[in-house]
Amino acid sequence: MAEHRAGVVALLGRPNAGKSTLLNRLLGHKLAIVTAKPQTTRSRILGISTLPEAQVLWVDTPGLHGGAGKPLNRALNALAEAAAEDCDLALLLLDPERGTDAELAALEGRLVQRGAGVIRVASKADRRDEPGLRLVPAPELRVSGRTGEGIEALLAAVIARLPLGPRLYDDPEQLTDRSLRWLAAECVREAVFEELEQELPYSTAVEIDSYDESRPELVRIAARLLVERESQKRIVVGMGGEQVKRIGKRAREALEALLETHVFLELWVKVEPAWAKRPRRLAALGYR
Repeated sequence: MAEHRAGVVALLGRPNAGKSTLLNRLLGHKLAIVTAKPQTTRSRILGISTLPEAQVLWVDTPGLHGGAGKPLNRALNALAEAAAEDCDLALLLLDPERGTDAELAALEGRLVQRGAGVIRVASKADRRDEPGLRLVPAPELRVSGRTGEGIEALLAAVIARLPLGPRLYDDPEQLTDRSLRWLAAECVREAVFEELEQELPYSTAVEIDSYDESRPELVRIAARLLVERESQKRIVVGMGGEQVKRIGKRAREALEALLETHVFLELWVKVEPAWAKRPRRLAALGYR
């Protein structure tokens, strides 16, 4: 019988290094939300690739970043650090716009010290010829989650370094351990990031109040957009409710693509002061 390998692979790096785009490319499905704004990912996201010779558990993580004095930032950094502690192999994604730095080098050193494998990956390979981009020192691989360049070589390198073992998830069709309810909240949050400007998306969270799939031809979802101040609520709602309608339309279209059925989405905006400063509230919102 041919050898079978299985293990956990953490995608680590700075914000906007291309981790979520790479995860979606590796899975062949859109699981993680992707926007042009940095620090979009707020949760650990598990994606499962089940192949004849291996099962790879990809763990997308929030980008490691400064500002760790804030509870939300501390929680996001803790998620990335926890993934680094629990993985069999780490992909250290190095953005050609930023290169490497002392903090990433220290993370790599900790991974090596505890015996985890590390592959240094230069991301956004499709942009390598743009002026002003830095050369990432000694990457093992160059990939582009956007175009697929280097993906086959990356997958082969990952499988070769995984430990021998059976599947960790039995269902070969399973893509993630997250619920549809959680994925729905992420679709809405992606729409918030795309429709709102500047810093406001970072002060907004999404909470699903109800998720009714009793009728297969129409899934009904009700969600709240949480903001911290009344002034933010006025912006999110917009004149005559036009802004929240645009958010809802974009989110509904993404949800229908994900669920492959019609979706009725109801959104409303609630002021919840200091939601981002309360660790228990952050955990309840799924930032874990």
